[in-house]
Amino acid sequence: MFFKNPVFFVLLLALIPYAIWYILKYKKSLPSIKVPETSKYRYTDKSLRLYLIHLPFVLRCVLLVLVVCILARPQTKHDWSDTDVEGIDIMLAVDVSTSMLTQDFKPNRVEALKEIAQQFIEKRPNDNIGLTIFAGDTYTQCPPTTDHTVLMNLYNAVDGDIAAKGVINDGTAIGDGIMNAILRLKDSKAKSKVIILLTDGVNNSGEISPITSAEIAKKYKIRIYTIGIGRNGMAPYPLPTGGTIMVPVEIDEATMNKISNMTGGRYFRAQKNAELLEIYQDIDKMERTKFNVKQYSQRSEVYEPYALAALVVLLLEIIIRYFVLRRLP
Repeated sequence: MFFKNPVFFVLLLALIPYAIWYILKYKKSLPSIKVPETSKYRYTDKSLRLYLIHLPFVLRCVLLVLVVCILARPQTKHDWSDTDVEGIDIMLAVDVSTSMLTQDFKPNRVEALKEIAQQFIEKRPNDNIGLTIFAGDTYTQCPPTTDHTVLMNLYNAVDGDIAAKGVINDGTAIGDGIMNAILRLKDSKAKSKVIILLTDGVNNSGEISPITSAEIAKKYKIRIYTIGIGRNGMAPYPLPTGGTIMVPVEIDEATMNKISNMTGGRYFRAQKNAELLEIYQDIDKMERTKFNVKQYSQRSEVYEPYALAALVVLLLEIIIRYFVLRRLP
């Protein structure tokens, strides 16, 4: 704590002449009477009034000190502080083709991704994170932002069956999905830029090949982590009429590995919800970039305790002076 206007403490010098005046006045006001002998009064008990006779003066001095402290504006003291904050720019490129409705993840691949991605996002409050979705086409659902509440609201608004409903063309345009994410990161000033690509298939749509997109990402120093989603062999796929059928799981792991190796990232394979969570945790540990920022907390007034103490002292002085030490004319 410190005082904003310490110059007011000069007023405390007034206590010196006030004390001198009080002493002189007290001596002059002492009553006197001549008696032949004082020995009989030597052991007479002193009254409470005699002990309290100087207390109003002391309380008035304390009151003056408290008032001066209030005028000097006591404040909490917060200085600029250097703090290391971790943060990078991340784009999630998520496959939403019809094959993502496969139920080897619970309840399906699309919804499992949402739940686990939310946990990942919540652990990185300082990052700019955005979302690109792709099937046969691609578009940005949310540009990079630190407002992760908005990001997750937009992510949750993505229906898992948008490709099945024809809202977006079905297919797997991996190269276009990567390119869309690159466009959102290429002008970023962040020292670390990352794309997390999640897909369950083989590139079969779009205008740009995955390798070409990876070469462009490398040019802009963007790392790509690729995640292949789906268990080995066959997986249950829901039918529009109800029930499920078993469909083969085909992931172009060779291409996924090549994309990651070209850009300095890494390829992962997730075959169930727990493995996908572990992958996100691994990426979270690997992608940490510290930068130094200055943080500042606004100063706040803390005169209230002094004002309360001054009020108590004033009331106490009035009670003692006019009730306990009251003098009759």
